[in-house]
Amino acid sequence: MTNALVDVLRSADAVAVLTGAGISAASGISTFRDPDGLWEQFSAQELANVDAFLQNPERVQQWYRHRQQVVHEAGPNAGHRALAALESIVPTCTLITQNVDNLHQEAGSTHVLELHGNLQRNYCIDCGHEVAPAVLDDALAAEAPAQCPQCGGLIRPDVVWFGERLPMETFEAAQAAAQSADVFLSVGTSAEVAPASHLPLQAQKHGAFLAEFNTGETVLTPHVDAFVQGPADETLPALIDAL
Repeated sequence: MTNALVDVLRSADAVAVLTGAGISAASGISTFRDPDGLWEQFSAQELANVDAFLQNPERVQQWYRHRQQVVHEAGPNAGHRALAALESIVPTCTLITQNVDNLHQEAGSTHVLELHGNLQRNYCIDCGHEVAPAVLDDALAAEAPAQCPQCGGLIRPDVVWFGERLPMETFEAAQAAAQSADVFLSVGTSAEVAPASHLPLQAQKHGAFLAEFNTGETVLTPHVDAFVQGPADETLPALIDAL
């Protein structure tokens, strides 16, 4: 752990953290961009866009219901818990995540901005009604597309698909947190998916100390003030211990 990072965190009033799929790898959840990741086994375009959903809703619903069950059975790891602990160490800590697995909340983080939604929620594309997972289970068991019990509309996961915009209010809050942070941590993200990938350098431009936690170098690495290499479930607890 770098002394400079520990020193600035000890005196920081506001910290912002951006997390990607890498932080959940130790929980047994595959990442999208690793060689054995989810999108290597299935075509993203077949499963994660509106047109594909409308053409074959049952297949998409089956895949996402499977993902919901995998995430439900997984639990937060030491990296998630370390970031939850950071909330009690610094006055203001905003956690910005590209993940949809809900593991930060399960670990105890209370100020979480979900840029890509939450896999554990489902809603009707027609009336917006939130639908319980049991509705999907009953329909899929009968080999039929799951439909809203209120209006009959199709049910989709509450996640951002390819071609869809991020929730604007959430992203604006993330930008505000980045621009007001004394320290910005980029954890387990490839730093390649816009617009979330712009947040670390925005924070640095506004005076934040920028640190990256990752298993390997990324396009962000040449620009950071500190780079901590290793799995997040090992490096983040070490950071908390150092504080």
